[in-house]
Amino acid sequence: MKYVFFGTPRFAAIVLERLIGDGKPPIAIVCNPDKPVGREKVITPPPTKQVILNAAPPNDQIQILQPAKIDNEFLTQLRSLNADFFVVAAYAKILPDELLKIPPLGVIGTHPSPLPKLRGPSPIQSAIIEGVEKTGVTLYLIDEKVDHGPIISKSGEIDVYHKNYLELEKLLAESAGELLAHTLPQFVKGEIIPKPQTETEATFTKKIKTEDAYIEPSVLESAESGNNTDKSEELLRKILGMNPEPGTYTIRNGKRVKLLGAKIVDSRLKLTTIQEEGKRPRFLS
Repeated sequence: MKYVFFGTPRFAAIVLERLIGDGKPPIAIVCNPDKPVGREKVITPPPTKQVILNAAPPNDQIQILQPAKIDNEFLTQLRSLNADFFVVAAYAKILPDELLKIPPLGVIGTHPSPLPKLRGPSPIQSAIIEGVEKTGVTLYLIDEKVDHGPIISKSGEIDVYHKNYLELEKLLAESAGELLAHTLPQFVKGEIIPKPQTETEATFTKKIKTEDAYIEPSVLESAESGNNTDKSEELLRKILGMNPEPGTYTIRNGKRVKLLGAKIVDSRLKLTTIQEEGKRPRFLS
């Protein structure tokens, strides 16, 4: 199979590793440019690029493309690869129509939700925060609308209950890699007929901002005291879904306190890990 893989963060790296491990490597990957990371501002390659660089033996046959923007020069480079299709997993850039028209078999999107549920930028966080019981992965053909194209295949259901973002992301990424490895050969042979999504069942997520992660001190205190069981569960989901990014926080003694971990004990919200402003994370007994 001749395809190009688009993806940058950890989710995409897990998917890419699965495809390579299954003997279905792309001819090239497209990811964001290297960027400074940490206090020392060390220039660091994105996770998908690290998959290629750290492989043993190195995957010298896989080209690494890191365009700062999708311009005519990059589109010309893509065309020269003569790929049959593209696979997109958490690339985080809008793909123009001109790019979508390049591969003859189309562009396959990998979305961590059972589409048409949870379309948009935060399907994993939203599944946790909204208390969704089960979620999964959908492969679909990308068109000009957000998470809208016809469905190629879906994974089995994954339990969401009391999982934090990183745990659920890992499970969904592993499922996505397995689903792609199983589905792509059938897709290339024309054995799968994509089916339109049911628009009346569509739900949408929004981009989560830092201000969305704020928890009022009085609301937190009520949940910790056990006076409001529903609020305890709601805040637990918020803490789990927004950790590590953007990270829930409250104000105590005039200072910002990050809420990094929590659990429910006897219907009460119990914080397990916090980080006070200017200090290291602290584990609570």
